[in-house]
Amino acid sequence: QVRLVESGGGLVQAGGSLRLSCAASGTTTSGKALGWYRQAPGKQRELVAQIGIGDSTNYADSVKDRFTISRDLLKNAVYLQMNSLNPEDTAVYYCSVKVGWYTYWGQGTQVTVSS
Repeated sequence: QVRLVESGGGLVQAGGSLRLSCAASGTTTSGKALGWYRQAPGKQRELVAQIGIGDSTNYADSVKDRFTISRDLLKNAVYLQMNSLNPEDTAVYYCSVKVGWYTYWGQGTQVTVSS
């Protein structure tokens, strides 16, 4: 059974940094597309960053040059380094992994950025 567990969220002041982690079990992160998404209150879930099978990356325009997605094959985990945070980044952040045709999701971790 595939399970994703996010951690690293919290409360941070504007301009600060956080590093989100997502530990995977029941599947390997190697050779799979991984992603970070976020959902703010009253808004739809949106893509933040993706890392592809060949480690190519893709970012939402709003987080380019501030966020970095990476994976650690030994730890079977994916990370999201978030710098220069602003209040608009406040949301629940979810990691995802695509296994075949199915996408699995974690339970999410709250990120709150105060002004």
